[in-house]
Amino acid sequence: MAAMSTPTSTESPFLAACRRRPTGRRPVWFMRQAGRSLPEYRALREGVPMLTACRTPELITEITLQPVRRLGVDAAVLFSDIVVPLAAAGIDVDIQPGVGPVVAEPVRDAAAVAAIRPLAPDDVGYVRTAVRALVAELGDTPLIGFAGAPFTLASYLIEGGPSRSHARTKALMHGQPEVWHELCSRLAGIAGEFLKVQVAAGASAVQLFDSWAGALSAADYATFVAPHSAAVLRTVAQAAPQVPRIHFGVGTGHLLPAMAAAGANVVGVDWRTPLSAAAEAVGPERAVQGNLDPALLLAPWPVVADEVRRICAEGDQAAGHVFNLGHGVLPETDPDMLARVVDLVHQLPPA
Repeated sequence: MAAMSTPTSTESPFLAACRRRPTGRRPVWFMRQAGRSLPEYRALREGVPMLTACRTPELITEITLQPVRRLGVDAAVLFSDIVVPLAAAGIDVDIQPGVGPVVAEPVRDAAAVAAIRPLAPDDVGYVRTAVRALVAELGDTPLIGFAGAPFTLASYLIEGGPSRSHARTKALMHGQPEVWHELCSRLAGIAGEFLKVQVAAGASAVQLFDSWAGALSAADYATFVAPHSAAVLRTVAQAAPQVPRIHFGVGTGHLLPAMAAAGANVVGVDWRTPLSAAAEAVGPERAVQGNLDPALLLAPWPVVADEVRRICAEGDQAAGHVFNLGHGVLPETDPDMLARVVDLVHQLPPA
């Protein structure tokens, strides 16, 4: 990895890599590491609805800590869900097992958009409480806060739930652009406030998830999405300029330069794009994160080990590299495989 300056004694490998500084070891964490693949998580969540768990500080804290204890990852990621701030702002949304977020009354006109109120910090006081407890418990291990990006949040609100085609979303985007931009502006305000609460309570970095942005053309992304994602990232940068900002989407190889330009310090890359190509796309001013295919964790260890080595070699061509998956941990993943990946990544010194 290219060096900018010597890290301070208190700077973790994860934060050093995000800031494109030398690291003693290559940092690794996993999206969705706090969750479904861990038996202790399933035991804790038994009979507890997802949103209830996301609103209970003790559960947030314990679930966030579980993978740090078991896997030895270099960062914790807050246990929550991208629709938590939407529900906190009064939107009738639920997370249904096996389905995902489901919205009772989809947002498809100006009146519905006008009814969406801003998020107040006290609306998510349970998150603030959990983050403070986690920071105290984690010590030198950084905590990553996160939020959903305006496009992905808007897609759920417009479609009423998960969608393969995002047809209603694209139709509203193009057919009623003024309604679209007002909706995304409000969602950017909610996401920005949600991240500010986490950072103010002690989160060391944030990640903005735009899970479904890959469904868009580069032109549509630039016109309809990038300004609103940039507003979220700018909110964090203004509130806490020292906090690294990670921007991630799925199927976004064609959008990487635009996602970087929206205000990211680190760009997350899914498994479809080599990290060497991603590093060239985002430029030397940004680190990259990724990008092992989560499905490969179900393969035999020699296959996984070869892929880990290949990805680390590609990551060495970036200004900084945080090892991760190209999307979230699959529920059927063996936690022991995750632990072996962590150990191997730590054995592969960064360039």
